[in-house]
Amino acid sequence: MRFADIPGLNEVKQVLVQSVQRQHVAHAQLFRGAEGSGALALALAYGAFLNCENRQPQDSCGQCASCRKIDRLVHPDLNFILPVTTTKAVSKDALSHKFAAEWRTFVLAESGAYQGLNDWMQHIGAENKQGNISKDEAVQLLKLVSLKAFEAQFKLVVVWLPELMHPAAANAVLKLLEEPPPATVFLLVCQQPDKLLPTILSRVQLVPVRQFREEEITQHLVGQFGVLEVKARQLAQLTEGNLGAALAARDQDGGNDYFQTYADWMRACYGLSLEKIVAAADNFQKMGRENQKEFLQYALGLTRKVLLYGLDPQLVPHLPAQEQTFISRFCQFVHRLNADDLVRELNDAHFHIERNANPRITFVDTSLQLAEYLRLPAAV
Repeated sequence: MRFADIPGLNEVKQVLVQSVQRQHVAHAQLFRGAEGSGALALALAYGAFLNCENRQPQDSCGQCASCRKIDRLVHPDLNFILPVTTTKAVSKDALSHKFAAEWRTFVLAESGAYQGLNDWMQHIGAENKQGNISKDEAVQLLKLVSLKAFEAQFKLVVVWLPELMHPAAANAVLKLLEEPPPATVFLLVCQQPDKLLPTILSRVQLVPVRQFREEEITQHLVGQFGVLEVKARQLAQLTEGNLGAALAARDQDGGNDYFQTYADWMRACYGLSLEKIVAAADNFQKMGRENQKEFLQYALGLTRKVLLYGLDPQLVPHLPAQEQTFISRFCQFVHRLNADDLVRELNDAHFHIERNANPRITFVDTSLQLAEYLRLPAAV
């Protein structure tokens, strides 16, 4: 994993690179990022950069023996502590090292480094069981760090989702952070740091990882995977910074042009055209429930953009020409007097669709409510 493989996040990459160049490598670092962020990917890229034998000014070389082994997750000095559980394949003593092969397959998939706990549990066949880092993992961890690095400058210990540690495992990690073994770097990749022991938080260097911006996801999908820009932008808006979700959804049926559907729908609502509203409801019903939910989520995001554009166009940069033309005209009908009501109606529609309400009736009812609010005049 190279820094160059990760879209955007240049400000975080620069901080990590400079810490190595200035030889200020903290023995314990906590990469804090929401699900679908680049936290795990950055930790892996940082580990490759630390142990690269031919380090470049801004990235690892990708060609030396260390980089090639880390890329395949088989480096003897790269170790993982993961939330796991018993499965059909591992019926007892579920420990991280027993899932090493599954972890490699999981992370090395196209969206692997950006996936979440539920994806990992499904990957290992956990069924309805919850994963955690058990107390038995503490013993394995202590044995692991007691050994010197085999061939690299640093022994790397990546703890993925440390908030799921059993108290015994958390205390073992705390002890290691208080008295760190020589030439060992702990990289904790966390989504909910508030669930960690305060004493652990006080002994790690925090690396905040923001969610991906829509433009970063869009460019990544277009440039790396050849996704059409219209679809890539819609996926970026739908997934709200979750690159893993965007990558997972890119191969799904893309027959729905959500932007055009939204624009036509809003015009029908404002014009109170019952014929067009009913026709739109018929098309909405044909979408299928998951696409209906996705469309309503997209509508919520785009309505928010319309409101922001009306406040200040600079708040919504990087709009494609087609969307900008529509939003620049539609923003005069979305204002502070009706924005909350519009959002509430769309949220309610999503809620009802999620609970198997009749989609046609839901869509018509929501359309009539939106029509009423869209026709409210803005404050003078």
